[in-house]
Amino acid sequence: MANRPAHSAASSNKVVIAALFGNLAIAVAKFIAAGVSGSSAMLSEGVHSLVDTVNELLLLYGLHRARQPADDSHPFGYGRELYFWSFIVALLVLAMGAGVSLYEGIAHIRHPVQVEHPLPSLLVLGVSMLFEGGSWWVALREFRQRKGRRGYFEAFRQSKDPSVFTVLLEDTAALAGLLIAIAGLALAHWLRMPVFDGIASLGIAALLACSALLLARETKGLLIGEPARPGVGQSLMRIAAADAGVRSANGVMTVQMGPERVVAALSAEFEDALDTSQIEACIGRIESRAKAEHPELAALFVKPQTPETWRQRRIALGRDDTLAH
Repeated sequence: MANRPAHSAASSNKVVIAALFGNLAIAVAKFIAAGVSGSSAMLSEGVHSLVDTVNELLLLYGLHRARQPADDSHPFGYGRELYFWSFIVALLVLAMGAGVSLYEGIAHIRHPVQVEHPLPSLLVLGVSMLFEGGSWWVALREFRQRKGRRGYFEAFRQSKDPSVFTVLLEDTAALAGLLIAIAGLALAHWLRMPVFDGIASLGIAALLACSALLLARETKGLLIGEPARPGVGQSLMRIAAADAGVRSANGVMTVQMGPERVVAALSAEFEDALDTSQIEACIGRIESRAKAEHPELAALFVKPQTPETWRQRRIALGRDDTLAH
């Protein structure tokens, strides 16, 4: 358990770096093919890959910043830097990727131009699928290891490391976009109807817009504050309730401060016979056991209070459940 944060960070870097080199090579090839063929869909795909390359650089920067140690300005660390840069990535996909593809699509539908020399473009798209497929497989394998027995969508919603699911979603959208570009380019050439090239660009724009909005929704939740992964709260309650000095563990609230950084507040009622030093010792035992079981726990604040006081506080916050996340 103690090595999990370091392992997760290294795995995230590997996924992002694999996507970075793949997208950079693909972007160059697509722009060359777009210049030769004059294809709108190919140009849209080139912009798509260029945006993805910039996105991977931003994610790497976010991962680097997120690992900075806590200081006086940020007592719980810089983990949310990754969430900020992931949100910027979503905006770039929407503004640049989808925006440029939409513009190119409309322009080529209004003023269709016959695609010349489609074979180089089709070859580049085919090779791009191989590169994108390799990057996609690296991201999928890492995501599957982390999701455990959860479903893919459930794991996506509950993931606290946006770098992996961002790359996976980007690569999935890239593969789908390549299929759309191939179809549009082939139809435009074989049917001698260049309007299909513009329609393909619109399809790529719609695909990127949907991906960007989904990423923005998930990273926004992480940025403004989400509870820790399911099970952390229950585990902290179990650890507290097992201590001999605790009469009742009332509830716990957790906040995810970064991919591998959690802050928790625990409410507990202690035995009446305990004095201050004994309560402090009890809290120390709970903290030690909690951090041994959850190395991502940056801080655990324990509040001595009765169950009734806890319930009243929860009701005042608009919740009447006895156990928070």
